[in-house]
Amino acid sequence: MENKVSDIQPADRLQNVQEYYFSRKLKEVARMNAEGQDVISLAIGSPDMPPSEATVEVLCREARKADTHGYQPTVGTPELRGAMAGFYRRWYGVELDPQTEIQPLIGSKEGILHVTLAFVNPGDQVLVPNPGYHTYTALSRLLGADIVNYDLREDNGWQPDFDQLEEIVNRKSSHCKLLWTNYPNMPTGARAQRETYERLVCFGRRHGIVVVNDNPYSFILNREERLSLLQVPGAKDCCIEFNSMSKSHNMPGWRVGMLATNAEFVRWILKVKSNIDSGTFRPLQLAAAEAYRNSDEWHRQANIETYARRRQLAEEIMTTLGCTFDPQQVGMFLWGRIPDRYADVEQLTERVLHEARVFITPGFIFGSNGQRYIRISLCAKEDKFQTALERIKAIQ
Repeated sequence: MENKVSDIQPADRLQNVQEYYFSRKLKEVARMNAEGQDVISLAIGSPDMPPSEATVEVLCREARKADTHGYQPTVGTPELRGAMAGFYRRWYGVELDPQTEIQPLIGSKEGILHVTLAFVNPGDQVLVPNPGYHTYTALSRLLGADIVNYDLREDNGWQPDFDQLEEIVNRKSSHCKLLWTNYPNMPTGARAQRETYERLVCFGRRHGIVVVNDNPYSFILNREERLSLLQVPGAKDCCIEFNSMSKSHNMPGWRVGMLATNAEFVRWILKVKSNIDSGTFRPLQLAAAEAYRNSDEWHRQANIETYARRRQLAEEIMTTLGCTFDPQQVGMFLWGRIPDRYADVEQLTERVLHEARVFITPGFIFGSNGQRYIRISLCAKEDKFQTALERIKAIQ
């Protein structure tokens, strides 16, 4: 039969998004590796260390049982919800009702989809940070929302400009429903600040906007008090917080996360989620519950000491490239401004990729305010960092 594929057209929504930068670039890196070039990737934030031993033991033990392989409730097991509530009480001092104020997620990216579907109609406005996580923008566009960027700038410590936010929502055409925020910040490494959280809660309550804080990095290189947006009085009235086990517990492939908010918001989100997935494998949920009980010592070694050693090498790479950076950054990446001698950031990152065979991330993928920046991931072994440093020194 004649090939008729050309007569079939994709949905109009695909015109609003492009293939993700990493999806495209990793194909190029794979080709280079196939040619024997041995590219070192310092680009993606996928933890390369294992979860705690106790976590893996629970998964194996429970998976061997004959009665643990059926469908699971979308709301999650009581054991997992209880562990999530205990995690917030222990580390953030936030009390959550495990029955009504917590919803387990198959990772935060899934939660972005569900929250947007639950709160945003086509044509509604969504406030997205620039620079910020690409998925806030991509999923909003796929669902027909109108993206309105608000600026994060180095001269303001990468914190929101609240005067600009007020100006945006006070426009006659404004119909803002959601504001995405992310502290400790990715990609900039800016620390969470209690004042910022307080102002975000006030902003959301005053304008009837749901503020969603994505909080997966509060354990990485953070020796200070860990902050949560939900610590602010009244936050549950208008705020949702995501937390993920990917970074804090070395479980990126496990796909376990959570959101916390008021009971009514959880019910609305559950209406969406229960029509999309069928719950998480029970042994995995029980193992995740065990991981939430990891000791302070485990977190110190995994989330602080290991990343601190890698961070020193990442700073050496930044310095070798002539980039400037804030040494007070936290999180899983190092964010730096490129020298003025480069016309654009890809002039630097492409040179490093093809001459030094080191893959680092150009900041423009996070928005226009990242055009003069690069991001180095700390998710590589120290010997890889050392080799990357030597290769980069050789091309300077």
